[in-house]
Amino acid sequence: MGYEIVLTSDRTMMSNHHGKEFLGFIATGPPIAMPESLWMTLAAPKVKVDDAGRPKEAPYGMRKIEAVLRDAGFNAAIIDPDHIGKHLDSMKILMLSHHDYFAYGPPSSEWWSITGMEPINRRSFIKFMNSPVVRKAKEKGVKIIVGGPAAWQWLYEQELMDKWGVDTIVDGEGEKVVVELVEKALRNEPLPRYVYVGAGDVPGVDEIPVIKGASVNGLVEIMRGCPRGCRFCSVTLRPLRFIPLEKILAEIDVNIRSGLKGVILHSEDVLLYHADGVKPRPDPILRLHREVLERIGEKRSLAWSHVSLAAVKYAEENHELISKLMNELVLNEHRRFLGVEVGIETGSVKLAYEIMRAKSSPYPVEEWPNVVEDAFRIMHENKIIPAATVILGIPGETPDDVVKTIELIERLKPYRSIIVPMFFVPMGALKHNTWFLRDHLKREHIDALLAMYNHTIYWAEDIMNKFYFSEPYHAPLKLLLKYFMGYVRRQVNRYVGRLEEIIKK
Repeated sequence: MGYEIVLTSDRTMMSNHHGKEFLGFIATGPPIAMPESLWMTLAAPKVKVDDAGRPKEAPYGMRKIEAVLRDAGFNAAIIDPDHIGKHLDSMKILMLSHHDYFAYGPPSSEWWSITGMEPINRRSFIKFMNSPVVRKAKEKGVKIIVGGPAAWQWLYEQELMDKWGVDTIVDGEGEKVVVELVEKALRNEPLPRYVYVGAGDVPGVDEIPVIKGASVNGLVEIMRGCPRGCRFCSVTLRPLRFIPLEKILAEIDVNIRSGLKGVILHSEDVLLYHADGVKPRPDPILRLHREVLERIGEKRSLAWSHVSLAAVKYAEENHELISKLMNELVLNEHRRFLGVEVGIETGSVKLAYEIMRAKSSPYPVEEWPNVVEDAFRIMHENKIIPAATVILGIPGETPDDVVKTIELIERLKPYRSIIVPMFFVPMGALKHNTWFLRDHLKREHIDALLAMYNHTIYWAEDIMNKFYFSEPYHAPLKLLLKYFMGYVRRQVNRYVGRLEEIIKK
């Protein structure tokens, strides 16, 4: 059976990253001193597919659009990039999604700037678009519609839009606009070059469908939007919506039926599910986790996509919510930790006041460094392993601001975590600024990069040995990761030397 509407992406997106979300970040770097094929094996292995090329698990956002189209009666399916040729005779529309099409987002742009080499995710996507099967599809008159979190990047690549015959960019949540676009394309009517979905056009919870097939690593959305209003973030431009528990459980059931071994609860701040503003409420959080954990059983893993540090601190200090969740519900002999992404962004109170004043709420912004350290301590004590981001080059940043960030990172040394530096990318309310690049580095930035690198290497081996890849069948991947970390150590000294030469000029 061929499909009229094919949704896909390149291999860096169409992968489960060995079941470890953090490994997907390796695809944001360039393959230095390692064959590209080996780098891809580590970061983005192929996924299992059926005879039609439909992947066992696929990116969550694509699953949502697939569900919308199928509910509307269209002959649509997500197809693995290696198998879209099976549908050339039937395909009328090719829909693409990506988190970072051209490596302009963080942290891809940072590694590209530092090394001078294109990251794997960009190489992989361009290779896919230049492939014979995509060219042939366009020659046959197939319409190409692109979207996803990185849709904005196409605005910087007008020539590639023309070269590849991209018809429409959908920038923003697509559930309410995609059906009309598809109907126009199937009628061969002219399509708009660019569609922006603003806050007034986003779908309500009743218009967000339940996914039809499994999502990568069992990711399930529990809410959309964020109330904190950080100026560097585009998510804050969207209204806050809580997904009903029955829909969350229905999607978990979809993933379980597909044989997935874990669930990731997705939100910009999981602890704010049905919160009182920015103050976590115990009852809805405990009920959510009880229902989810009852659904998945004792052996499947659980993770959070994102949580705010202020919410962690408030939840534990006011309700002992973190320790209750972990000790009474989450942790057991099969689930020995919980992973999550958090945002430090800066250790400077001055910068925090200017760009993310509500990030510390309900605590005053002047307490931001203490909020960060308290939350890291709470997570460490409760076996939550955060992957934290820090932004360098924020507009208005001074050397003293960077020093404050370094000081905060040093305070976090006792707490198990990964800290990832990111160069500023113009997004959200700050989208009219410019990228922070290698040529903008000062001595303090290099010191901050080294502080984060030293912290991460210090804890990475501990995390890998105690929590990751403990089964015997993980031995080859564990060996490859150890080689990778050794390679990173060697390359850091090499590039630090180069960066120091640059700042002296």
